[in-house]
Amino acid sequence: MYMSVVQLHSAGVNTRNAMFSLRVLEKYRRGVTILWKRRITQAVAGKLDIGGVYPPIATPFTEKEDIDYEKLDENIDKYSKIPFKGLVVQGSNGEYPYLTAEERLEVVRRVRQVLPKRMLLMAGSGCESTRATVQMTERMAHNGADAVLVVTPCFYRGRMTSQALIHHYTKVADASPVPVVLYSVPANTGLELPVDAIIRLSQHPNIVGLKDSGGDITRIGLIIHKTKLEDFKVLAGSAGFLMPAYFVGAVGGVCALANVLGKEVCELERLCLMGHWEKARELQHRLIEPNTAVTRKYGVAGLKQAMEWFGFHGGATRSPLQPLSVTELEQLRTDFSSNSWL
Repeated sequence: MYMSVVQLHSAGVNTRNAMFSLRVLEKYRRGVTILWKRRITQAVAGKLDIGGVYPPIATPFTEKEDIDYEKLDENIDKYSKIPFKGLVVQGSNGEYPYLTAEERLEVVRRVRQVLPKRMLLMAGSGCESTRATVQMTERMAHNGADAVLVVTPCFYRGRMTSQALIHHYTKVADASPVPVVLYSVPANTGLELPVDAIIRLSQHPNIVGLKDSGGDITRIGLIIHKTKLEDFKVLAGSAGFLMPAYFVGAVGGVCALANVLGKEVCELERLCLMGHWEKARELQHRLIEPNTAVTRKYGVAGLKQAMEWFGFHGGATRSPLQPLSVTELEQLRTDFSSNSWL
């Protein structure tokens, strides 16, 4: 316990020198507290192993476009029986831009209630402003998210320089109660998170990795190489290039196709980890066409239709997204059947 100034004066101590010493001691105490908190944050972040396969789950809607929580619960129950590392909620395939803030939070809460504790829940908390992202991140963590996936803000993409993005993600990571995973998805945002920004951000104790959906394997390999001294991991953003991503050092994938062919995508992961590259290559080849069909070719509508074929609940899309045409439906079926999945 510190002595008061009166007590010090009564004891014959020079109070001016004593006050100076107390200020120094207080600054030291605060410095130690800050350092301790940072080390705790680093320890927590370092303990989170994000390696593995995650389906970025779809949000099933009724024909009236309301969230069908019963069907969502049934999907989660089925996914819990597949060897996934966890689930990504409110990723691109969750139609999060079409949900209200309260809907986004409620989906996270409901998934956490049903999902086994052994499985990670990674929630997409990205918004356009830094302030909104910080608030959404904090609320999603409160609702049960183990980590957050933060997409690049993109509406003013012409001004989203490396400096702006480093500032954005640093503010989010500083405030986040849970570890942060960066998310680069240029097909949707028109913006690729620059490599120099990723390298800088990889040094933050609360940023644990990157989901890269661009598909450029040389870029992924370079990022892994340049961040190898940090506790920072890379997840492939698609099953279409999962094997080559593993080959250059990725630790897993967030794969839309895992919503449909989850066991098969996990098998591809197993083959890669075991070093069975010939078998992995054969399986990877068979996954490319159906993966393209449920991502770049037909998007969420294609994914939801394929989920129905394989015993999951895709449900309707929310407007302005439209269901597939008859011709598109036939082609989607061909993309799966020609690779012996249907």
